[in-house]
Amino acid sequence: MEYNFKEIESKWQRRWQEDKTYKVETDPSRPKFYVLDMFPYPSGAGLHVGHPLGYIASDIYSRYKRQKGFNVLHPMGYDAFGLPAEQYAIQTGQHPAVTTEQNIARYREQLDKIGFSFDWDREVRTCDPGYYKWTQWAFLKMFGSYYCNDRQQARPIEELTAAFERNGTEGLNVACTQELHFTAEEWRAMSEAEKEQTLQNYRLAFRADTMVNWCAKLGTVLANDEVHDGLSVRGGYPVEQKRMKQWLLRVTAYAQRMLDGLDKLAWSDSLKEIQRNWIGRSEGAQVFFDIKDSDRKLEIFTTRPDTIFGVTFMVIAPEHEWVGSLTTPENRAAVEEYICQAKKRSERERIAETKRVSGVATGSYAVNPFTGKAIPIYISDYVLAGYGTGAIMAVPAHDSRDYAFARHFGLEIVPVVEGGDISQESYDAKSGKVINSDFLNGKDVKEAIGLMFDEIERRGLGRKRINYRLRDAIFSRQRYWGEPFPIYYKNDIAYPLAEDKLPLELPPVADFGPTEQGEPPLARVKEWATPEGWPYELSTMPGFAGSSAYYLRYMDPHNDQALVGREADEYWRSVDLYVGGIEHATGHLMYSRFWNMFLYDLGVVCEEEPFRKLVNQGMIQGRSNFVYRIVGTNKFVSLGLKEQYRTQALYVDVNIVRNDILDIDAFRAWMPEYKDAEFILEDGKYVCGWAIEKMSKSFYNVVNPDYIVENYGADTLRMYEMFLGPLEQSKPWDTNGIDGVYKFLRRFWRLFYDRDGRLIVTDEKADEKELRTLHKTIKKVSEDIENFSFNTSVSAFMICLNELGECNKREIIEPLTVLLAPFAPHIAEELWAALGHTTSVCTADYPVYDEKHLAQSAFEYPVSINGKLRFKKEYATSLTPAQMQADVVTLPEAQKWLEGKTPKKVIVVPGKIINIVI
Repeated sequence: MEYNFKEIESKWQRRWQEDKTYKVETDPSRPKFYVLDMFPYPSGAGLHVGHPLGYIASDIYSRYKRQKGFNVLHPMGYDAFGLPAEQYAIQTGQHPAVTTEQNIARYREQLDKIGFSFDWDREVRTCDPGYYKWTQWAFLKMFGSYYCNDRQQARPIEELTAAFERNGTEGLNVACTQELHFTAEEWRAMSEAEKEQTLQNYRLAFRADTMVNWCAKLGTVLANDEVHDGLSVRGGYPVEQKRMKQWLLRVTAYAQRMLDGLDKLAWSDSLKEIQRNWIGRSEGAQVFFDIKDSDRKLEIFTTRPDTIFGVTFMVIAPEHEWVGSLTTPENRAAVEEYICQAKKRSERERIAETKRVSGVATGSYAVNPFTGKAIPIYISDYVLAGYGTGAIMAVPAHDSRDYAFARHFGLEIVPVVEGGDISQESYDAKSGKVINSDFLNGKDVKEAIGLMFDEIERRGLGRKRINYRLRDAIFSRQRYWGEPFPIYYKNDIAYPLAEDKLPLELPPVADFGPTEQGEPPLARVKEWATPEGWPYELSTMPGFAGSSAYYLRYMDPHNDQALVGREADEYWRSVDLYVGGIEHATGHLMYSRFWNMFLYDLGVVCEEEPFRKLVNQGMIQGRSNFVYRIVGTNKFVSLGLKEQYRTQALYVDVNIVRNDILDIDAFRAWMPEYKDAEFILEDGKYVCGWAIEKMSKSFYNVVNPDYIVENYGADTLRMYEMFLGPLEQSKPWDTNGIDGVYKFLRRFWRLFYDRDGRLIVTDEKADEKELRTLHKTIKKVSEDIENFSFNTSVSAFMICLNELGECNKREIIEPLTVLLAPFAPHIAEELWAALGHTTSVCTADYPVYDEKHLAQSAFEYPVSINGKLRFKKEYATSLTPAQMQADVVTLPEAQKWLEGKTPKKVIVVPGKIINIVI
């Protein structure tokens, strides 16, 4: 009987679903283990072969832990809100809820075909009102909280207002947007609107003016990774930096706790370093520079106050609030033109382009507080409004970017080391002493910095402070398909919706685009207001809102009284293993940690950190193709001609490209926006660009796993994806090796059945060699699973089968079936049942290796003659090399090749090989 994977896999997938094999309950009598995957966004393209990589790894580990006796929670759901679904709705007129439901059904079908051990009774969807009720609830709690720095904890906002009533801001140490100072009397004299405006300075969820990536064509704010070269990734529309009133989350309040918490986590050092750099803790000084002929002072932050003597100019960000007031009339036209250009570049691009020099003079001057010199103030986009104060003191003899700027604009460069060698720091490399001022002469750098901190405070020029690179999270999106804010407005004052009114559900709309006035789509809904007529917030929450606490909801998904009940939270506590891409290091992981710490402060959860261990799977790479659109047109130019035009590279579906030649008719039919596309060809063809990179739906370079499942089976797909290489490394997709895995499974099947379909398993006693192979494999695979070395596990299975030959003894192949089950569960279930078991192999006890079988009493040596393998011979491990040398040449197998000659040399490598040289 041949291995019929189609019949076997459909049978067991149906059985698992009917029997609810993977359903899990809270069970205090058993040890728990929580395995989580980063849940997918369900696009219309469905899964590609890159998606299951992490899912398969986590599924293997889940099944392994279940067989080891753990009560395993392994859930799955969908990150179902977002811009792609909304844009598709705008293009096609279909409601995003309809297309999202269709896409989820497609994903579920594909996931089921691969045989994952998900408990589908715990499925969550972020677009489900029953789910986003708790996202809205958490937002209300943040709106009603502030952060006490002394207690390092979120506290009710009522405590803060009570403190204002008693003493104003005196003695308070709280997280805020800017430092305010007022008395109790001044607080009490404020109007309701003024009080609320003041509280927005302290709330953990607050509304403020901030710089955003604004895409007018899409009518919404975009995240940095949704913008490239000043254009939206989706659609290629112009994006500009714009100041808008937005909702934000005060993530910065938790910056130090998130830094400290990294030391407790079993994450990779590289991932921790990414988070540390993103949080970016800096100890420095706040310093105020007088503005010449003005009462104003320009605030900067520096970690090197000892270099202040070398400051020869100042630079402010194009978005700095003082740009208008600092710009003189004769410089205004140049400044306005520069700012217009700067708006077209995202912050990420501005940070990345370290060699680009641009800027414009304001015409105003500041005064160096230590030298008394008047120094010019410039505007440049290498300074960011959201980092520090949005202004810097420039020390061109100390900083390479300041130096390039000074050289470009012909500004003064004051040497801060003897001879003006700008390649050194602000101290003499030979003596290690600071020499840039009489005040600091003879001091080493560390001492000089400390003295300057003290001197700045003594002179009243500023104070010591800690700064973070981390920014508060912009939490508004001007689009329809997202969680509505539980906020309404009276006279432009934001009020929270009562918790018993949650969830505030999205209303139906026919037009999903922005209004003619540029307002969000919800502005079209005239009844979008409270029963009293107070308008609701028109923006919706961003994609990361629904994904920031979904792992908690999986613990208790049907609880309509709480995000997670106390019993469920105290049992499951936190995620023991989280598997997902490293690209989420500075987004999702940061926001989830913040969200969880906040809930911990409220006493909602019992663990401060959400994810104990995190494994980043590498990418399965694909071949991407590009078309080149001439900017501002719907005309596309072929690869070899693109340098003649200003173009934007756009990804194109690899399925309509053959050998890098575009199918133009298929391209026009691919998306509505391209139906009237024009082309500039070379040699009558449109040649696409290409690159090997991450396989991603957004890159349109995906390979569908359905083809592999249909032709080789899910178990083959599962084992092959693990066999491609180490889990945490990226690797290109290549189906050339898939047949080897498929052959392995068929060989394993033939240990149980002959070609006529008869079960041929025997109860014959296994010999020591067979037992050694079995227990060696159990030890190897167990250790590999614990270390996430799944590729070497697959190799170990293949080696095991080669060593066992045609062994069909129950004592050997029964435990091997259990061992294989996490990797290839369908074939394992079928063979486990064939062995007479009535329960699932998923619940079988994981085999344990016995050390006594690992002690090798003999070794089978491959014997080579003149470097070519001729035969094999087993020798006891107790024999010496000399004894084996003497014996091996006398064997008939050796004599056949020696032909009566005396060997020149016999080389024995113990436990490895024997080589006879003639």
